[in-house]
Amino acid sequence: MGEFADQWAAERVPNLWGTIPSVIEMQSEGGAAGAVHGALQAGALTTTFTASQGLLLMIPNMYKIAGELTPAVFHVSARSIAAQALSIFGDHQDVMAVRQTGWGLIASNSPPQEAQDTAAIATAATLRARVPFVHFFDGFRTSHEINNVNRISDDELRELINEDMIAEHRARALRPEKPFIRGTAQNPDVYFQGRETVNRYYDEAVRIVQEEMDRFADITGRQYHVMEYYGSEKADRVVVIMGSGAETAAEVANYLNTHNETVGVVVVRLYRPFPVDQFIDLLPATVKKIAVLDRTKEPGAIGEPLYQDVVNALNVAVDEGRLACGTMPKVIGGRYGLSSKDFTPAMVKGVFDELAKDEPKARFTVGIIDDVTNLSIDYDPSFEVLSDKVIQAMFFGLGSDGTVGANKNSIKIIGDQTENFAQGYFEYDSKKSGGVTVSHLRFGPEPIKAPYFISEGQASFVACHQLSFVDRYDMIKYSRPGSVFLLNTIYSPEEVWDTLPRDMQKDMIDKNIRFYVIDAYKVAEATGMGSRINTIMQTCFFAISGVLPPRRSHRPHQDRH
Repeated sequence: MGEFADQWAAERVPNLWGTIPSVIEMQSEGGAAGAVHGALQAGALTTTFTASQGLLLMIPNMYKIAGELTPAVFHVSARSIAAQALSIFGDHQDVMAVRQTGWGLIASNSPPQEAQDTAAIATAATLRARVPFVHFFDGFRTSHEINNVNRISDDELRELINEDMIAEHRARALRPEKPFIRGTAQNPDVYFQGRETVNRYYDEAVRIVQEEMDRFADITGRQYHVMEYYGSEKADRVVVIMGSGAETAAEVANYLNTHNETVGVVVVRLYRPFPVDQFIDLLPATVKKIAVLDRTKEPGAIGEPLYQDVVNALNVAVDEGRLACGTMPKVIGGRYGLSSKDFTPAMVKGVFDELAKDEPKARFTVGIIDDVTNLSIDYDPSFEVLSDKVIQAMFFGLGSDGTVGANKNSIKIIGDQTENFAQGYFEYDSKKSGGVTVSHLRFGPEPIKAPYFISEGQASFVACHQLSFVDRYDMIKYSRPGSVFLLNTIYSPEEVWDTLPRDMQKDMIDKNIRFYVIDAYKVAEATGMGSRINTIMQTCFFAISGVLPPRRSHRPHQDRH
């Protein structure tokens, strides 16, 4: 996010009003938050991008910005907090650590389209509500995914953003021409009362956000709601979830409902202020059990944050007699996906299966095997919901060998030059350069709603760009029967079979794998490309997969070299 903003500023790309935005790099996130606070007080539209510990350093200024009812949006690719160890990967620990600051929290689920749209909606909403917002989406899973996006045009943005509200924001700026006292010290006689004066702004925030979502739909045709329900109107089991996992859960619910089950999913977009009325109204009258899934951990708490809010909302509805199901449903809470731990359809089905038990676990984890505190639940990893029309491809490479870059180009080429929808996600460890990278590519005739890795037995195409990997990694376990395996090797077609491990040979025979080989280093050297084999392997993928006609598969590379 910051890189794009910096690039546009360097290229002198103007904003809606013809101004070149200033991009300033501070010494730390704490300094950045202070600079944002100062710029906001001067009447500028100001934002910042952050995550993890960086967001925590902004907390003191976040209290001030919210306390002064200043419109602002921070865009956060939500990531893990360093606890027993540092992790650069994604979950909701950082954003849950700022839920007490007075900022609204609005989540974008997957795919990236929603992150773009919600960023605009949050900006329009904060100007009206005067409640600042943290707009967050799952770090890596959403922030690093490549997918088809309909870009919001400048004309659509002009229609969405109310310039009168901007003028009001600028009129509240601290300036010599209009002196105003702000940021004083208060004593016990008035501080309490001052804190209570903001209540009406938060009471109106949910309505304002939904109205801005509705206006966005009128302008672009894409409708969002502060909370959304997917599934059967007669569901007896419901999952409540927020973030990229919501799309997976919704797809599983739709699949199960076509296979003689009655389940549903409540997707949370606006988390703070929590839309109690909307949540209660969405629940089917038939619901008996609810599982609330949090992508965070709060040690020592009765339950994780979203779980506690759901329980409180249900209790309020019971007390007021507004719960359609009449009595309090059984509510269980689970943790999933910490540090970008994959969250698959199989795990979602595991949660629904747990809910179906007479005595489901009150607190559980899914996606790991917990043999210490025994909180984990079982699931069948072979379960999948994607259509057979979706082609799934995996590429094993070495960090900095160009594999990831080539596959990013592949996704863009497929999305731009074919009728297919395309999705790309890239798995690598925190070492990046020199570590193993796995590229997960999907493409098909319909939008791809699959924010998770390609699992064992699902890949139609597997490519190994480094010969040494055949002795170190079981890549064929990801291949589905009758699929393709492409190997970059220095050995000839006549020699290569005998160089493979015996287990690998057996698996390839059992799965009837179509085996292709190429000496990409030799081709790269002959074509003057040195050791850069990524484009060679990319061309092989296009030729074998047939996703592009052979005459077209090499043209994008000609354009780039």
